[in-house]
Amino acid sequence: MNAELLDDVRAFIARFVAFPSHEALDAVTLWTAHTHLIESTENSPRLALLSPEPGSGKTRTLEVLDLLVRSPMSALNASTPAVFRSLKASPRTLLFDEVDAIFGRRGKDENSEDLRALLNAGHRRGATIPRCEGPSHKVVEFPVFAACALAGLGDLPDTVMSRSIIVRMRRRLPSESVEHFRRRLVEPTATVLRGQLAEWCGDVADRVAQAYPVMPEGVEDRPADVWEPLLQVADEAGGHWPKTAREACVELVKVSISREASLGVKLLSDLRDVFGAMDKLSTESVLERLCGIEESPWSDLRGKPLDARRLARMLRQYEIAPETIRVEDRTPKGYRLEQLHDAFERYLPPFSGTAQHPQQAEQGRSNRPFQGRLVPDVADVAPSQGAKADGGDELV
Repeated sequence: MNAELLDDVRAFIARFVAFPSHEALDAVTLWTAHTHLIESTENSPRLALLSPEPGSGKTRTLEVLDLLVRSPMSALNASTPAVFRSLKASPRTLLFDEVDAIFGRRGKDENSEDLRALLNAGHRRGATIPRCEGPSHKVVEFPVFAACALAGLGDLPDTVMSRSIIVRMRRRLPSESVEHFRRRLVEPTATVLRGQLAEWCGDVADRVAQAYPVMPEGVEDRPADVWEPLLQVADEAGGHWPKTAREACVELVKVSISREASLGVKLLSDLRDVFGAMDKLSTESVLERLCGIEESPWSDLRGKPLDARRLARMLRQYEIAPETIRVEDRTPKGYRLEQLHDAFERYLPPFSGTAQHPQQAEQGRSNRPFQGRLVPDVADVAPSQGAKADGGDELV
């Protein structure tokens, strides 16, 4: 019944929302169940429903989740102090709509900074935030560990994004049909599903707390923290869900790392292409080649092309500085490929070209950031300890 229950929850959500992919729908389903197991997990990933334009199904998703998750609290109009006090009173699932309106404010805003702190710290069990309360300004430690879904336009702060399962919502095509959502009509069905989820999760809570799910190959560090609670749910449900969850994990981790790189990382990536097999280039040549890349921003940074001063300033943060180099009979300022390799290794995925630094093959990969062979043979991934396998799916 466990796998069938998740199937029923998935089907209910799909009635009202057209997601960008079935993996996104699977992730939202697993996250919904996770809210009922919040006390059995070390982390609680934020569910980030983001889109470039309104009318993409984000608010509708929150309305549907409000019927299914544990102890929902719509935080659209709630002040951050009210959220703090609510979490202190009892576990809640926070549903933030139009969150971009909070983080998009210019200048320092105390409410947005408090919310950012709550979202960043609150993904980890046992997290508290001290706040002064009452006329005596007594310091009170507010517990902030909570499941949280966020809907907004554009992106969220990087610190929140890195703790999130990111679903890039989009407007429906004319060919994509969903049912009209009328809360009073669908609430009875949702109430039954929520009750069944709560009952099942209560029965398996102890096993989930002891489970350590096997991650797909290449999913580690923060992405592994983010996905562990959902894989715990999937492994306990059994059936096709352990395989389905890992496929969703693979695809949505790709989504999370495919965000537009910071300008600094973009510069490093373009520099690697610009240098190719060259061991050194003058600053003049570097700038000329960078500005010649049509799809990159270097020819027009706020109305001006990238110049030597700004190039040096941007590279300084990576401990790279221009040096005097010899180019034929000249000795201009420039950069050597050797200077750049450490930054390339730390901040960029492996180079797919033929040029390779002499020491590259000898350097270990254990300290590199995620480089992702992100497509595992999920059929070979074993479920976590205590997981059930029914429905005929065999996991080796």
